[in-house]
Order: sequence, then C-alpha cells, then structure tokens
Amino acid sequence: MSGAVVKALPLGGRILTLRGHRVILDADLAELYGVTTKRLNEQVKRNADRFPSDFMFRLTAREKAEVVANCDHLQRLKFSPTIPCAFTEHGAVMAASVLNSPEAVEASVFVVRAFIAMRDALASTQTLARKLLELERKVGGHDETITALVSAIRQLMETPAPKKRKIGFGGSE
Repeated sequence: MSGAVVKALPLGGRILTLRGHRVILDADLAELYGVTTKRLNEQVKRNADRFPSDFMFRLTAREKAEVVANCDHLQRLKFSPTIPCAFTEHGAVMAASVLNSPEAVEASVFVVRAFIAMRDALASTQTLARKLLELERKVGGHDETITALVSAIRQLMETPAPKKRKIGFGGSE
C-alpha cells in the first residue's frame, strides 16, 4: 500500500470525541486499513482480550444517531442495524496488529500521528484560552481605572477659569 492512499483520507474529521475520548469508528478505521468493517470486527471479536474498554467500546443507539446526524461521511450507517465500535488511539494500533497486514501497519502509523496532531492542537488551543483569560483579568481592572481618569480629566476641563483682575487703577464707586 502506498502512502498516497493513506493520506487521501482526511482523518481530522474522522477522529471524534465520544465519552471524553478521541476515537475513530470501526467503519472509518476499516476503510483506512483497507479491509471491510465486517473483517475488522471479526478480528476484534476473535481477539477480544486485546481490546479493553479504554481501547475500544461499542456506541449506544443514541450515540450512533448523534454521530450519524453530525458527520456527513457516516450517513451510510443511518439505516444499518449494527451499532458501530469506537477505537481509541491505542485500540487503532491494536486493530492493526490483529489484522497483521502491511497496509494496516502503515496506516496505523498514520492514525497515531493524526491522534498526536489533534492532541497537540488541543493543547495549544487550551494554552491560548488560558492566556486570553489571564489577559481579560488584567484588563478587566483597567476599565474602572480608565473611567476614573477620564472623569477626572473632564472635571478639570469643566472648572471655570479664575476671574481676571482688571489692569490699571480702579476708582472706587
């Protein structure tokens, strides 16, 4: 399998967040590994002890409906009676090992890199959000100070000029 086939699949939209984990569904993983979903699930079933719940879990009917509604590429699952499985990063690597084909091994490296890229992007987003919050806290206190300064300047501008005395001798009247 050439790397071009693996890279043709946009993994960013295929890695989902379910139950607090970033996962890829069995249909997408099978497509990526060049096997049918049925073949992938057969191998997983034969090697069930290699897939603990933190590697793979079956979606609920509600999760399936939500995923199908939100992911255009999964419309084919809408009327399928089968509930898909979700594989975490470790589960995707384990699936490649039980499939034991060169294509699956090559694709698993690509999948792991995609998960790592998503993790890095999430970390940088969280760092940016933290910095924005910190900036908001710093600037938030400045609003009152700036308002007070502007008010003081306006008061200085409104103070009438002192009365000028007339120049020269003035007679008393």
